[in-house]
Amino acid sequence: MSWLLLLTACLLTCLGQVAQKFAVESWRGVESSWAEKLRSPWLWLALFSLGSGLLVWLLVLQRLEVGIAYPMLSLNFVLITLIARFVFRETIDRRHWLGVALVIGGVVLLGQQS
Repeated sequence: MSWLLLLTACLLTCLGQVAQKFAVESWRGVESSWAEKLRSPWLWLALFSLGSGLLVWLLVLQRLEVGIAYPMLSLNFVLITLIARFVFRETIDRRHWLGVALVIGGVVLLGQQS
C-alpha cells in the first residue's frame, strides 16, 4: 500500500507540473488579465493535482522512512523528462538521458533496500 501511495504522489506531482506547463503555454502571446489567467482550467488542474499530491505525500510519510520515500520522488525527473521529450517535443541530450538512467538505478537500489 505504501508503494502505491508513493507512486500516486509521484503521478499527481507530475500531472501538476505538466498542467502548469500547459497553462503558461496557453498564456504565451495572448494579452490577458490575471483574472482571465486565473480562469484557466490547466491552472486549476495544476493546483488540484499538486494539492492532492501533497496530501498523498503526507500519507506516504506516515508509512515510509523519509530517507527511502523522498529519493523515490526522483522518479518525477524521469517521468517529466519523458513527457518533455514525447509530449512537448523538447530535445534531450545524452547527458540528460545518462542522468535519467542513474536516477532509475538509484531508485532500483533503494527499492531493494526496503
